[in-house]
Amino acid sequence: MAENEQNNSFLKDTSTSLPKEQWEKKLMEHESPEKNPNDQPPMDIPPSKKTTHNTWASLLLLTFIISACCGVYLTIHPAAACKDKISPAKETTVPAESTSTAIANAFNKSSNKPGIAWIKVRGVIAQDNNTSPFSRPSGAGAIAKKIREATADKNVKAIVLDINSPGGTVASVQNIYSELLTAKEKGKKIVALFRDVAASGGFYIAMAADQIVAEPGTITGSVGVIMQTSNVEGLFEKIGVKVTPITSGKYKDMGSSYRPMTDAEKALLQDMVNDTYTQFFAAVKAGRPNVKPEDLTEYTDGRVFTGQRAYNLGFIDKLGGEEEARQLAGELAGLKDPKIINQRADSLRDFVFSFGANMENQSLSKQIQSLATPSVSYLWIN
Repeated sequence: MAENEQNNSFLKDTSTSLPKEQWEKKLMEHESPEKNPNDQPPMDIPPSKKTTHNTWASLLLLTFIISACCGVYLTIHPAAACKDKISPAKETTVPAESTSTAIANAFNKSSNKPGIAWIKVRGVIAQDNNTSPFSRPSGAGAIAKKIREATADKNVKAIVLDINSPGGTVASVQNIYSELLTAKEKGKKIVALFRDVAASGGFYIAMAADQIVAEPGTITGSVGVIMQTSNVEGLFEKIGVKVTPITSGKYKDMGSSYRPMTDAEKALLQDMVNDTYTQFFAAVKAGRPNVKPEDLTEYTDGRVFTGQRAYNLGFIDKLGGEEEARQLAGELAGLKDPKIINQRADSLRDFVFSFGANMENQSLSKQIQSLATPSVSYLWIN
């Protein structure tokens, strides 16, 4: 009751004593929620403190980026090996240019002692067609480059070619094979190590090795050549697509996927395959001179066989794994306890740059290109 009388008196007073705009404003203030006298309005951070916070955040970010770059650099370029202490007199006589050259050489090499280079061959041997700036060069070209670098390195006395491959295209396989022969000519000892599979082109490149090591269950052999073409004529007829090639000669579209192959075209392609096989057979005969002629003819018809059978026939020299291959390379090079000379940056680079390569290899255009382009291959396909 008292509250109603108070409200009525409030309205009465404001309506008689104040203009309309003022009493409406006063009414709104009266109806607003009560404020707690202890509540303090939020204090704005002074601009100087905001600038200080942003500066510290920028410095921390810059420090992190510099640390990350230094870590990557030290990983890619291993630290130089410690050398014997040089006397002050000798140290003062060393020219500045010689010192910088020595440091550069130390960073370019992972060891200053004689050892062996371990080079891996994985997957199908073919040239790398990746064009992405985020992909690391790989494929047959990268393997051949590693062989050349090992050949030029005076500390590398032997090369272990670690093979796990079903083969690859003819030119790529022969490129690696030629680089290995060059390494042998320059005094490098070569040992080939067969892993799960070392067939066809993987077997071909091993023919340049001085010795071959394989597990008893390794799948190897498949000495031969294959060329595959696809025919999508029936599919195109169903979806209403017709391809009309315009060529300068009757054999220009030989092996086309859009029409059947003629007998004359088959004969020409067969002759090319036979010529390529002859080159393969010659490499096997030169690389495995101790194999009996009858066994050489019988087991070079494209069949695969185990490492145990290959050892019995003389296609490989020793049964074992990577430790046997390392020790054998050391024996050939005259090293008692051979150390592996490899760049530590391989794993980091593979991890960082593999994303771009994988994404490009899985693109639709790459898949279509691989299907539409016939190739002659030293490849085991099951």
